[in-house]
Amino acid sequence: MEKEDLKVLNKGEEEEMELQGYRLCRWRLALVGVGVLCTGGFLLLLLYWMPEWCVKSTCTRTTARDADVVLMRSTLTISVNISSSFCQIRYFTFHSTKYYWNDEVQNFEVLKKLFFGVNEIAVKVPSVFKLLIKEVLNPFYIFQLFSVILWSADEYYYYAAAIVIMSVISIATSLYTIKKQYIMLHDMVAAHSIVRVSVCRASNEIEEILSTDLVPGDVMVIPSNGTIMPCDAVLVSGTCIVNESMLTGESVPVTKTNLPNPLPGERDEDNDSAYNTEEHKRHTLFCGTHVIQTRFYTGELVKAVVVRTGFSTAKGQLVRSILYPKPTDFKLYRDAYLFLLCLVAVAGIGFVYSIVLSIMNKVPAKTIIIESLDIITITVPPALPAAMTAGIVYAQRRLKRIGIFCISPQRINICGQINLVCFDKTGTLTEDGLDLWGVQRVENGSFHLSEENAYKENLVKSQFVACMATCHSLTKIEGQLSGDPLDLKMFEATGWILEEATEEETSLHNRIMPTVVRPPKQLLPPEPVASPEQDMSAYEIGIVRQFPFSSALQRMSVVARRLGEKRMDAYTKGAPEVVASLCKKETVPENFAEVLEGYTKQGFRVIALGHRRLESKLTWHKVQNINRDHIEANMEFLGLIIMQNKLKAETPGVLQDLHRAHIRTVMVTGDNMLTAISVARDCGMIPPQDTVIIADALPPHNGQAAKITWRYADKPSKTPLNISLEDVCPIDEHKTQEMYHFAMNGKSFAVIEEHFPDMLQKLVLHGTVFARMAPDQKTQLIEALQGVDYFVGMCGDGANDCGALKRAHGGISLSELEASVASPFTSRTPNISCVPSLIREGRAALITSFCVFKFMALYSIIQYISVTLLYSILSNLGDFQFLFIDIAIILLIVFTMSLNPAWKELVSRRPPSGLISGPLLFSVLTQILICLGFQTITFLWVRQQSWYTVWKPFTDVCNRSSHINMSDLNDTEVDDHNIQNFENTSLFYVSCFQYLIVAIVFSKGKPFRQPSYKNWPFVVSALILYFFLLFIMFHPVEDIDEFLEIVCVPYEWRIKLFIIILVNAAVSVVVETFILDIILWKLVFSRDKQGSFGITPAAPTPQVKDICFLFIFLSVTTCCLSLLFVQSLTP
Repeated sequence: MEKEDLKVLNKGEEEEMELQGYRLCRWRLALVGVGVLCTGGFLLLLLYWMPEWCVKSTCTRTTARDADVVLMRSTLTISVNISSSFCQIRYFTFHSTKYYWNDEVQNFEVLKKLFFGVNEIAVKVPSVFKLLIKEVLNPFYIFQLFSVILWSADEYYYYAAAIVIMSVISIATSLYTIKKQYIMLHDMVAAHSIVRVSVCRASNEIEEILSTDLVPGDVMVIPSNGTIMPCDAVLVSGTCIVNESMLTGESVPVTKTNLPNPLPGERDEDNDSAYNTEEHKRHTLFCGTHVIQTRFYTGELVKAVVVRTGFSTAKGQLVRSILYPKPTDFKLYRDAYLFLLCLVAVAGIGFVYSIVLSIMNKVPAKTIIIESLDIITITVPPALPAAMTAGIVYAQRRLKRIGIFCISPQRINICGQINLVCFDKTGTLTEDGLDLWGVQRVENGSFHLSEENAYKENLVKSQFVACMATCHSLTKIEGQLSGDPLDLKMFEATGWILEEATEEETSLHNRIMPTVVRPPKQLLPPEPVASPEQDMSAYEIGIVRQFPFSSALQRMSVVARRLGEKRMDAYTKGAPEVVASLCKKETVPENFAEVLEGYTKQGFRVIALGHRRLESKLTWHKVQNINRDHIEANMEFLGLIIMQNKLKAETPGVLQDLHRAHIRTVMVTGDNMLTAISVARDCGMIPPQDTVIIADALPPHNGQAAKITWRYADKPSKTPLNISLEDVCPIDEHKTQEMYHFAMNGKSFAVIEEHFPDMLQKLVLHGTVFARMAPDQKTQLIEALQGVDYFVGMCGDGANDCGALKRAHGGISLSELEASVASPFTSRTPNISCVPSLIREGRAALITSFCVFKFMALYSIIQYISVTLLYSILSNLGDFQFLFIDIAIILLIVFTMSLNPAWKELVSRRPPSGLISGPLLFSVLTQILICLGFQTITFLWVRQQSWYTVWKPFTDVCNRSSHINMSDLNDTEVDDHNIQNFENTSLFYVSCFQYLIVAIVFSKGKPFRQPSYKNWPFVVSALILYFFLLFIMFHPVEDIDEFLEIVCVPYEWRIKLFIIILVNAAVSVVVETFILDIILWKLVFSRDKQGSFGITPAAPTPQVKDICFLFIFLSVTTCCLSLLFVQSLTP
């Protein structure tokens, strides 16, 4: 039954989930109700924290169709949703999406055709009360509440009040931050979400309605002065100029054309396909984008059909990804919970120890309960979450200072583990703008010599220049020419002038050309004076129709007509290989491949041009509705435009720094393969001596299976190599690995991913250049790299990289536009120098987290040891002693030890990714043993002193009797808790110094953070505490002693205590600095020193080793506490 009823939602998509159906069971609900009453509500809290337990304890399994409650599981989360019924239709809502039961497929689906609801992206801002309840019900705060009640019962009012104040501040800060983020997102979404729109109704009537009432199928009129789109709609008439920066990160205006609509007799059944958002995005106006201008003809309105509304739109999907982000799954956080469980286990030992000891000493039942529970609150430190967050907050501030903004602070720690970075090429590694290097025309099937530019009198009438002047998507906005940078450079190189018809001109003529281009007067050849105007008009070319650039087709085309001529011309520009394939063979030069290879190997970006004289039967009407495939065929090859894309000045240096740090670099670009390889060599991504092998994968064809061929990039046109992957990827020879790099294009990547998935894993371990990659393929590459255990960073300029930036462990956008909201990090500096800075800060934050966690673990264990030893004599630490330790020492040290800035350069060593690793556990375990040893020595040695006696208010071992007034002794309150004694005072002094010793020992500097002596707040805090403790130890102040409930001890014992502290400090430093850092660190972390290629970063064996270390840690701790227990029972 379990397998049959297990449904899969969103199969193959990012939000794929397993779904199980449950029905509420009355007797189980009653049983849980009784349990809640018996446990005082604790069971209810437990079921709130564990939703899966809640469902299974109150419901029984049933089919998904009959379910009242559905349990959904993704790879990282478990969600529970209540199923509802409406008009015989069963549905539930999850992440702002409604899922309906479909009887045909016997599963829940997102059936948008049934109910659309209000067209609104509603970001509900939760009330403060709701946020407060959710925050307070966090297990951490429930534990703190339990601790506060316990301390109050034990009359530890001051410490309880201090924890309450800390918790209130923490909750208030958290609520303020969460509320602020919700309000910001709500305001961003709501700014243009509700507007008035015009809709075409029956009989062509125009009705004005609110955008919230739009439903798919409505025909919306786009106003001529532009608008912010309230939905996703597809253009069916007219043209729009749109700014899509909100979605793509690219502020370049984009021309959107209407869907092709051929007449019934001209339909091509093979090419006629249903509307698809991805395939027809050049005809789609996306929600949230800004329509700047519209173009239309007389009597026609610019119309668009609504296709998606609300959260189904492109903007809705973006908002959903922000509202419901994927949980960050990082080993550090999983290990932190495991480590806390270890502390709970240690607390359990102390709990049993305390009960047994108290019973043996006939302690009252109330005291037994309070003191045994108190030891649990001591072992699990209440300030741990705040302490762990401090390092991340400081790192976030430092990143902001250098112009890197972060919207996902938890990702900073993960960035410390990055060992591979993917870079986009154009605008990221290279300059955004292109410069025209030259042109190379073709006539009669052969190349001319290359020319610097096309701004020449003898070329003004040529089809080559006409193609450069017309084949673009440029437009004038407020008198300024704007559009794609490549198109701008190409058009500017011709020197021609672009003119667009005004709105008034459009209304006067029927079907007027929207755009006209013409050469400047000075370029026109001299003609008879009698007819200059006639000659001018002969050189005006009108752009009749545009087929916008498609990344899938890798080309764009236009249909143009010279004024005064009946026949039209088609011009195409695009990737040379693509344009050449569309041209007649006799017009493509024989040496085309060699010439193209020569340019691309030098790193130039090459664009090819093509032309075709269209048949006279193609009228204006037919051209407006014809399929582009009819136009883009049988063309004449015109030649090549060579564009230069220079490397950014910072690129080579940054990549060199990353290589020195053994961080692998990969290029993922939409550009030409050989151009990408050339840029990779120029910037140092591929060393000069290394060989590049291009992998060409061919899909199955005519019954033949898919296959991969290999060829050297230096000889791309030569015969493919007859080699296997093993020949170029030897597993054992590390030196050989570095000599080969794989390169492949998007088509090959898709074939390999589908037909050779095992091969893909090996290829991505050695692949350096991935060219002609579509946006979704960039995301798939990131996933493939993560699949072989790489921590992947991604750096892009925001255009087409959004998916990859979101999916990477650390995505950093170089665009400051709104699309950067999808990227965890955004850099104000428009070059890749931000990448090493981010990794350095990530490493510093990660090491800080380790330091703080280790320190907090030691703090709780040191205090635990002190309390356990004192319990053996029915004593404890005093209220103000706890207060001094927790507030004056711990909080001050924790929040200052996190301030160490990042180390100034990247090193080849990486910090560990988890707490449960050999060196870290060894470090914690040895320091626990050292602290345990020295506290035990202190505890036993003080009782062996000749002056030792059980302390009483009139005990005077300091010979201060002459200064003591006997009446004061009579007025002294009785010490019910037996706080004041020699053991307490001795352990208090030693333990206070131990906190400071481990803080200094754990506060690591180089190679990931600046040395601690440069962290002046930490140094000043530690020095003040050291001086204060030494002062009160050697020069007792009566008021301070009374406040801290410490007693006077002989001077010689203070000297001995000082010696114990010095030896303790020396042993701690030697063990941590020399044994751990010099010996163990190098041995264990040598596996992390990987080269640039091929080694999978994580292997299964260390996990077994880590578990063994954890087991040893628990065993040794248990043994030590058992010995301590036995010793305390000995009279």
